[in-house]
Amino acid sequence: MSLSKNIAADLLKIKAVSLSPSQPFTWASGIQSPIYTDNRVTLAYPEVRTQIEKGFADLIKSEFPEVEVIAGTATAGIPHGAIIADYLKLPFAYIRSKPKDHGAGHQVEGRVARGQKMVVVEDLISTGGSVLEAVAAAEREGADVLGVVAIFTYELEKASIKFAEAGVKLATLTNYSELIEIAQETGYVTSHELALLKKFKENQETWLDVSE
Repeated sequence: MSLSKNIAADLLKIKAVSLSPSQPFTWASGIQSPIYTDNRVTLAYPEVRTQIEKGFADLIKSEFPEVEVIAGTATAGIPHGAIIADYLKLPFAYIRSKPKDHGAGHQVEGRVARGQKMVVVEDLISTGGSVLEAVAAAEREGADVLGVVAIFTYELEKASIKFAEAGVKLATLTNYSELIEIAQETGYVTSHELALLKKFKENQETWLDVSE
């Protein structure tokens, strides 16, 4: 089994990702979703955590070989980013969701030199908005952001468009397509539920519409 599928299987096993097409979750945006993800759970499982961090290290070396500093997004990307930086023997910084309202008012915490080549670590990519704001903040403070890495992506078209418009490269350890394939293979979902999961990826607003 590939690393991508191994990680997808682990996310389901430890319930970092839950699938419930028949009784959808409600996202903060109000969207009814058949999937809920909390990748912070991975930190509680050393074997899963180690596989993820080693996977991240290899992914970064492959996709962003010029990297000079690792930055985690607050808060979910911070622990993963710190561990990855340790694996790669690189400096670590983290990016606040907004600038401090006192002191120097920095949004990037750590010591990042102007022009230093950075990779930003996130745990989950949904629409991509928050991590791209973090990238923009790092660039405003002088970093040369090579791209973003994440554990998992919902593979939403909205995110693809945003990353393309921003000119930011995204690399992930696993994704929605791999995860629902594993879910089918392991009997986690029925064929009807799998069809709903595929419809959700195509259109988040109409996937529950029986007329579709």
